[in-house]
Amino acid sequence: MAILTSRRNREKWKRNIPLLAMLLPGIIFYLLFKYAPMLGLMIAFKNYNFFDGVFGSPWVGLDNFQTLFNQVQTVSIIRNTFILSILNLVLGFPMPIIIAILLNEVSKSWFKRSVQTIVYLPHFFSWVIMGGLVITLFSQESGAINYWIERLFGQTYPFLYNKESWIMVFLGSGIWKEMGFGAIVYLAALTSIDPSLYESSSLDGASKVQQIKYITIPGLMPIIILMLILSLGKILEVGFDQVYVLQNAAVAEVSNVISTYIFKVGIQGAKFSLTSAMGMFESVIGLIFVVSANYIARRFNNGLW
Repeated sequence: MAILTSRRNREKWKRNIPLLAMLLPGIIFYLLFKYAPMLGLMIAFKNYNFFDGVFGSPWVGLDNFQTLFNQVQTVSIIRNTFILSILNLVLGFPMPIIIAILLNEVSKSWFKRSVQTIVYLPHFFSWVIMGGLVITLFSQESGAINYWIERLFGQTYPFLYNKESWIMVFLGSGIWKEMGFGAIVYLAALTSIDPSLYESSSLDGASKVQQIKYITIPGLMPIIILMLILSLGKILEVGFDQVYVLQNAAVAEVSNVISTYIFKVGIQGAKFSLTSAMGMFESVIGLIFVVSANYIARRFNNGLW
């Protein structure tokens, strides 16, 4: 019996060799570019210098973390990152779901494809291009929006130099860029919903709103929870490119976030240990959010693990 089982295992292993070979490049990629760089986190506990390198630099314990959190600007940077991330999550997370549901209700395929192309397109532009478009639209001196505001009200409005309006422009541009591409996941999930459910509900006299409420949204709920958990893991990751392109000195009080701090202090100021400590803090907070969100999801039988 043991010999038969062993032979079956060998045959099963041989059959799966092509699949395992296909998995190998992915494993190598993650080992080289995701896990190996984690060793660099040790410089958060060292006084790193180029001459001694990562492994030779002297250990300083938690000194970098103490220095980091004793700085006055640290609290405001973390607060800005939290505020922008939470607002982006609250306002931006539902948009791909809404886009997917609306596109799913469109019956004309040419119109559906046209709208999909238009809303997907911004995702493929870099933030240099998107930032240029946003600045061109909202510029106080030559922006298209301020041109009409001036004609209607007699004076322009400093969208990019006012803190509140800058936050709204920042959030709106981020949603504009990613909402279409984010809808792809939900559109794919919508194809898994049994069409007979819609037919049955239609025969029972259910309206479109009722079908969305009782069939579409419950059908999307597993993928919504999955995407929400993944989003919470990036709760402190406000994109560097977007902030750096759109920010200016007038709104520095609300636009300085962790990613720009790491760039300015770590790269430009060569304080690698200090910014590694900040990056490690960011990752730990993200991990706490992911674990907490998954714990809550498990209470509703929708956890990832």
